[in-house]
Amino acid sequence: MNDLPHQSKEPNTHAVGSLTNRQKNIAKGHLINSCNKSYGIFLSFSPLHQEFTPGFCLSDILSNRFSFNLTNKKEKDKDKTHVQELDNMVLCISSSPNTALIVTDASIKNDITTLISHIHQANRPLIKTVYHAVFITSSEAELFAIRYSINQACNKEDVSKIVVITDSIHTAKNIFSSSSHPYQLHSTAILSKLCWFFNKSHDNSIEFWECPSRLKWKLHKDIDKDSKSFNPTSSFPCKISWDYCRKLDCDNITKQWKMTFQASDGKGKQFLNLLDDNFNTIKLAYTRGGPWMQIFSHSTLLCAHVTRAITNYTPIGEYRLRFFPNENINCPCGNYPIELRGHILHKC
Repeated sequence: MNDLPHQSKEPNTHAVGSLTNRQKNIAKGHLINSCNKSYGIFLSFSPLHQEFTPGFCLSDILSNRFSFNLTNKKEKDKDKTHVQELDNMVLCISSSPNTALIVTDASIKNDITTLISHIHQANRPLIKTVYHAVFITSSEAELFAIRYSINQACNKEDVSKIVVITDSIHTAKNIFSSSSHPYQLHSTAILSKLCWFFNKSHDNSIEFWECPSRLKWKLHKDIDKDSKSFNPTSSFPCKISWDYCRKLDCDNITKQWKMTFQASDGKGKQFLNLLDDNFNTIKLAYTRGGPWMQIFSHSTLLCAHVTRAITNYTPIGEYRLRFFPNENINCPCGNYPIELRGHILHKC
């Protein structure tokens, strides 16, 4: 006797594919967009892989075999020091035949990503690789370039140390992160290869060096120039990565949010648009609290004062003119008849 539930062969009338164009227009949004894209999305997650299991992670058992050398983002005047450190590091390993130097970079044009990796050994170019990929993010491209290059370097019998130079150090850090992220398939492949590489010898190690494009360091500057020199075109249907789909949805939501904010009366007529050093309006953003909260969020009191100033509820002449017109509205400087926010911020 078959205990399985009866499965009807009739199509589900509520399926997305069964909706009419009118119904799709009514139900448009992430559901329809995801359905249209899902035909080509390739998998990105592998949260239950052994490499992420506590006690088996490289960060747990071989944390002394890898290291990160970062720039100081808060003190950009130390960029020259970091460039000197990069030069000294290359000079030290240039005479070592057992060290592989990897430089990677990626750029995007018209949704087509160009990723390049150069592998040097004993101060001479060893392998140069160029890849093109469609509908992926730059982070995915950077991680794939790192993955490919590490795989090539690990397979060299005489290599005992690998040095990776990249401008996407946060992506490289994801390799050793045990939390769920969109690049886990690349991370598991890299971790498996590094585990094999480390087990070959107790002296084997890998270093990651951050090299932002602003440093214009020669080896990275050359590869960055190469990655931007290509103008590839796609001539066939391509799969879409999950992270790229998320980026598209996120960009569309942000664009709609900005348009709605600027076009609607929800922000109020008294809303003060903040300006940058070139007197251009600072655009809305949501990452890391946006460009406004990054400056004010360290102090609750300052954030409250700024909020009152932006919405014109701070007790100055401009506010008193609206609610207490009989009180003094002049600026204390004596050079302006009304104490306005713009006058205080830019002139007074």
